[in-house]
Amino acid sequence: MEQDRHQQLTARMAQLAETSAGTPMGKLLRKFWHPIALSKSVAPGKAREVRLLGEDLALYRGEGGSAHLLANRCAHRLTKLHTGWVQGDELRCMYHGWKYDARGQCVERPAERPGSHGSIRVTAYPVHEYCGIIFAYLGEGEAPVFDLPRKPRFEEAGVMLFPRQEIWPCNWLQHAENSLDAVHVSFAHQMGKVGVFGDAITSDIPTLKYEETSAGIQQTAVRVSGGKSQVRVSDWTFPYGNHVAMPAVYEGGPWMESANWMVPIDDTHTLRVSLRAAPSTNPEADTKLQEYFDGCDDYCATDYHDELFAGNYPDDPLVRLTSAQDYVALIGQGAIADRVHERLGASDLGIAMLRRIIARELEAIRTEAPTKEWSRINQASTLIQHTAAVAAD
Repeated sequence: MEQDRHQQLTARMAQLAETSAGTPMGKLLRKFWHPIALSKSVAPGKAREVRLLGEDLALYRGEGGSAHLLANRCAHRLTKLHTGWVQGDELRCMYHGWKYDARGQCVERPAERPGSHGSIRVTAYPVHEYCGIIFAYLGEGEAPVFDLPRKPRFEEAGVMLFPRQEIWPCNWLQHAENSLDAVHVSFAHQMGKVGVFGDAITSDIPTLKYEETSAGIQQTAVRVSGGKSQVRVSDWTFPYGNHVAMPAVYEGGPWMESANWMVPIDDTHTLRVSLRAAPSTNPEADTKLQEYFDGCDDYCATDYHDELFAGNYPDDPLVRLTSAQDYVALIGQGAIADRVHERLGASDLGIAMLRRIIARELEAIRTEAPTKEWSRINQASTLIQHTAAVAAD
């Protein structure tokens, strides 16, 4: 009996990490828009390879500037389409010149009988550009309206937007669970040099509250120190989007809002895409902030694996440092965390709630019942608040 329970738990936990087509989790994840690349990473008339949910894809931008996404295999001899030429809004394979339009329809086979291309196509996927990030939808049927990932702050006038990405060698769910774990801020982000994030949030242990919303999970962490209460709210969007307040890079500057998406490349790799919005203040400060984020563009914690696990953290106030701290914690769990042998505690309420929601949605997938219709919270969120509170509920 005990062995049976262990096997069932092992199978259930293994299912959580799956991303490929045909798996329950893969089916669930394909119901959402996913960031796949920064807009600036593909210029007009160029193509590049991306990978999402275990599928290799050709992302290209037509000469007119529109982004398109195709399965990255030519229907002829299955070589990769992104290695070919962009011509107008079409992509021509470099191997034998077969050409495809943005809908995946083959429009030309130079060495074959004229007019014989009509029945040949590759899969094309919808894309949507938002705030310097390209999103894609890999699900069946018509794509949902692009609304759930949007946040009012990113669409306001007078804000500076800073998108960036990193690729880490571990499963996406470790990242998602970390974003619903407010206690790790009190320890992981105090490691190495304590930057502006670790200093602003402080090492005090928070009182936690979680509730499911129309968009995902609202996480409220209240830290009481010196007679003051700091309330930090995460507007967390299913299946993995975190929206939080961040301190300014430099002392005295206004706080920023940050969206972070933990995108499943495949079962053992995650694309971490972040978008930070900072209020424009004055030309000198704006230039300094832009230069800081430009300098962070090429930083990926994966490139410093050995240094970080030896305890050598970057001398940086925010982006590189917090990335490095999270990297050590998450990669330290392994490529896929062994959830069977973990010991959750009372501070893991957010992780437990997320797993219950996923289990509910996977059961709907299994029984072919409707999954939840997630919808964006329209009002702007209050993500950080300081009050003269003595205690928190």
